[in-house]
Amino acid sequence: MSTVESLYPDLPPAKTLGSAQEVLDWDAIRAFVKDSVGAEDFTGKRITVIVPDGTRHAPVDLMLQALRDALGNKPKDVRVVIAAGTHAAMDENAIAKLTGSAPGDFAGTYPGWQIFNHEWWDEDTFEDLGTIPREKIAELTGGRLTDRDMTVLVNKMVVDTDVSIVIGPVLPHEVVGISGGNKYFFPGLSGHDVIDMSHWVGALITCYEMIGTVGITPVRKMIDAAADLVPSKKYLLGMIVKPGSDDLNLVTFGDTKTSWEACARVSSQVHIKWCDRPYKTIVSIVPEMYEDVWTGAKGFYKLEPVCADGGQIILYAPHITSVADMHPGLLDIGYHNRDYYVKQWDKFKDHPWGELAHSTHVTGLGTYDAASGTETNRITCAFAMSIPREVVEGINKVYVDPASLDFEALEADPDVLVVHNAGELLHRLKDPTQISGDPELYK
Repeated sequence: MSTVESLYPDLPPAKTLGSAQEVLDWDAIRAFVKDSVGAEDFTGKRITVIVPDGTRHAPVDLMLQALRDALGNKPKDVRVVIAAGTHAAMDENAIAKLTGSAPGDFAGTYPGWQIFNHEWWDEDTFEDLGTIPREKIAELTGGRLTDRDMTVLVNKMVVDTDVSIVIGPVLPHEVVGISGGNKYFFPGLSGHDVIDMSHWVGALITCYEMIGTVGITPVRKMIDAAADLVPSKKYLLGMIVKPGSDDLNLVTFGDTKTSWEACARVSSQVHIKWCDRPYKTIVSIVPEMYEDVWTGAKGFYKLEPVCADGGQIILYAPHITSVADMHPGLLDIGYHNRDYYVKQWDKFKDHPWGELAHSTHVTGLGTYDAASGTETNRITCAFAMSIPREVVEGINKVYVDPASLDFEALEADPDVLVVHNAGELLHRLKDPTQISGDPELYK
């Protein structure tokens, strides 16, 4: 029996299969899903299945098919909604790749099921679940936000249903600590208020301190509080994907809170690479599943902790041609550290807070002297992308011509860290005092 104290002691623990040291066989996974789902009474129920979009690396197709087989003909109906947050909608080809179906023929693989994008840009797709008062927000955030209520809007599909089943991987995350669980509702299917406020709280704490934190962080508290207002019964079919593969170390099923917790504990073991020393230069090779800086910036978040003071992270992504088409406001504010905004709050308080948060996350730790207007960052971030130099430099980033990088020389240089498929494996120092990254220095 585990001696680790539960984060949610009032809830029954999730069912689990696997461990940090195992690689699971798909026959065993399908049997686990069949037994776990079969133990619940889904007969005659309306079920909404929530899946990630293509920016999350996981065998969603195989898990979705396992769920299909486990549910059989028991539910009254099943629909799938893609938890896109504020990402672009997925087209038929992308949906086919995600779900293992033929383009335009989702029902051919999932008879009787329907699939939908989360149309976050359409106000009519949301249900208003009320507000969480500012006094409660102050409590949840440890006093970081004290003067604003939080309006909870969520996609109607998880309200007009009996059961919501989340399918998704769990990974270190820059805003909440460890992703997954109720995060698929907020911000995955959320209106702007929860997104902006939770992301800004994460930014105030800083990505450096937050990312990879297993416990119930202030942002997780906000997300859980919002999810508690969703009336449907909520489950998570969670996955821990072995780094660098499509294999699974762990599968969980249960309440979205306890199932997430079981995944988070294993994620903290398998999704962190411990480095002996920091590097002055890091080349982060961003995979093509990240289509813009908004998503591809994970290649920065997960390497910031091992970049030496005064060093540089180069985001190599020649396939990226835009910062974020869904968030054009980033071109107005550019990229700056947390204090740049906090110490000029009257100037920026009306800008979408989610964009402010992203801006700080792709900048890292730093300071701002309001008297002199001087911004000082611990490290720099360079874009080696197909975004024009004038655009990159106009948003306060360093431009690097992607064609100028000599990867053979970079790979051979012991003082350079080249990371392939960046964005999923969090890098941390065995001895964090090797850099001045202690967030206390920046408060």
